[in-house]
Amino acid sequence: MEIIEIKENKRQYLPLLLLADEQENMIDRYLDRGAMYVLEDNGIKSECVVTDEGNGILEIKNIATIPEFQGKGYAKYLIDFIIEKYRDYYQILQVGTGDSIFTIPFYEKCGFVRSHIVPNFFIDNYDHPIYEDGSRLVDMIYLRRKF
Repeated sequence: MEIIEIKENKRQYLPLLLLADEQENMIDRYLDRGAMYVLEDNGIKSECVVTDEGNGILEIKNIATIPEFQGKGYAKYLIDFIIEKYRDYYQILQVGTGDSIFTIPFYEKCGFVRSHIVPNFFIDNYDHPIYEDGSRLVDMIYLRRKF
């Protein structure tokens, strides 16, 4: 496995980015200001975009794994890489996600704990309803962990 930082042509990974954030103009809000990493293991398997949110906080804005490779540890490997790479520069790693039975337990398993909620985030910021596992996402749930 190899993790590569992508500094140019980040939009070439748009199909993978859209797996985690299904509205392109939302991705445009952070893609240029974020650091992007892709995980290669006989081809691209996963990607991650992180941004400096100030006050010692690094935020995972997008992390996605190609569906047929989900559950094989690629996203966890990327998170571990981010923690190691940025541990001397930030105090908190945070992520915002929908209240999903898939994503919340994954982040908790990676050492994150619930921090705060942004009510109606998905209703207010997306031009269409977002569903995961049959449930409509409404609030953004933030989770944090210390480096």
